[in-house]
Formats: sequence, C-alpha cells, structure tokens
Amino acid sequence: MSIDLSAVRAIDTHVHVEADGHGHLALDGELLNASSEHFKVSDNRAPTIEQIAEFYRARQLAAVIFTVDAHTATGHPALNGMEILAEAGRHRDVLIPFCSVDPRDGEAVVRLSEYAAAGARGVKLHPSLQAFRPNDPAVYPLYEAATELELPIIFHTGQTGIGAGLPGGRGIKLAYSDPMLIDDVAADFPTLTIVMAHPSVPWQDAAIASATHKANVFIDLSGWSPKYFPPQLVRAINGLLKRKVLFGSDFPLITPDRWIADFDQLTIKPEVRPLVMKENAARVLGLARSTGV
Repeated sequence: MSIDLSAVRAIDTHVHVEADGHGHLALDGELLNASSEHFKVSDNRAPTIEQIAEFYRARQLAAVIFTVDAHTATGHPALNGMEILAEAGRHRDVLIPFCSVDPRDGEAVVRLSEYAAAGARGVKLHPSLQAFRPNDPAVYPLYEAATELELPIIFHTGQTGIGAGLPGGRGIKLAYSDPMLIDDVAADFPTLTIVMAHPSVPWQDAAIASATHKANVFIDLSGWSPKYFPPQLVRAINGLLKRKVLFGSDFPLITPDRWIADFDQLTIKPEVRPLVMKENAARVLGLARSTGV
C-alpha cells in the first residue's frame, strides 16, 4: 500500500521520530527536556512510529517522518535507521519515511545508499545539531549521492529548540543553520531538491530569497505556530512562493491540529491553501507523478 492522495486531506512534511520500539531515544535526556521546555510540550514527547501512524491515520493526514543522526557531535547513539524504515513500511498508507545520516561519519555515503535501497524517500540533516557547515566541500559527496538517488534533503534552518536555555546551548551553534550556507549547496547541485525547514528566524529574508532564486529550493512551515509567522513570510506564501512552501507541523513538538487551526486564521488566498497543505508536497515528494496532481 502507498499514499492515496485522494484519501488524505494534507501532507505534514515535518514529523520527528524521537523513540524506537525498544525505548531508545533520539536525543539524550537533557536535550530532549530542553526542547520540550522550549515548546511547552505536555503530551507524549516521544511517540513510537506505530503511535504516529495511528495519530495521522485518524486525522486523514500523511506524514513525512525522520530522526536525526548526530552521534558524532553529541556522542549519543542514533536510532536504528533500518528499523525505522522497516516499521514505517508497515504504515505506507500514511507514513513517508526519510532517513538521516551523520555528515561527519566517514560511512555516511554508504549508509545513505543502504537506506535508499531499504525504502527511504529522502534525507533529514540538522546542521546545528550535527555540527557541520552545509557548504563544506567535505560534505559534497553526500549531496552527490542524494542527487544520484533522487532523494530530497530537508535541512534544519534558523533557531532550534534543541539546547535552548542550557548553558552555551550545549555547544550547539545556530550559525550552521544559516540559509545562505544551504543556498551555496542549491547552486552547486541544481538538480538536488532542497527543503529549508522552519521559518528561518533570524534569517527569514535569506530563506525567502533563496527559495525565490533557486528552482530547487522549497520551504517547510514547521516549528512555529502560523500565528507567529513573520509578515514577509505570509506575503511570500500568498505570492512568489505559493508553489514553494509546504505544510509541516514539527510533531510531537507542535501538533498538526494546532498548526492547521492557526493556519486557518491567516489571510491566505483560497487557491493557495490546497497548494500549501498538499499539492506542493505531493510534487516535491514524487507522489504526484502517478496521480496527475
């Protein structure tokens, strides 16, 4: 079974897997608690893949799911990527699994190929948490592999709740997530599909400029309630970027219920809403090729 676009009302392009079926966590307790405090999360902070699938199926939503492999920078072991893909494969009607590789691990390219063969539909990278500059030439073999495998990459951009409020932010550097570093990658890999995750505060204008300038750059709207979107982002959604922005919640930090309710309060043109909620993501993810969307 695969995603039936006629059966889902929207595609959430940003959903975190923070725990596996064995109780292992994607982040250590201090970082997990810091992000929970930042987002004021009171519900289940680390639902399993099965729980995520049930949650989204009940709402007639599809979800792009992923974890983040940052074992080199954090010293915390990553969740088992193969197990995540296998478990997601049992919920193909609602889940679209992405993989994550550690760019600082010498086996990253090999692992990416293995994940692609196991069903990964894209890649998630978090430059600040993984402690790498996206435009570092040392990472370019990874982008070359993703391009050859036709895997889109979601890059975290801007502020992060991970490490927020801790001394020194636990060493996590926000500058690695400047959209202009990712813009270099988009220029050097013009056939690589790139999604800049989140309103890129404090670099929102840079993200809008990159997505406007580069045909292969998109923006997901996760991580912020829409009522807090910078005004220039709302203007861009209604205008130049109406086919370049994607609904994303950041579940379990922000639920799709809350995100959609707040998005409904924005002044968004009626013809733009279905693009943001489903149609743009369907094209980016390659779901539209067989359905004619």
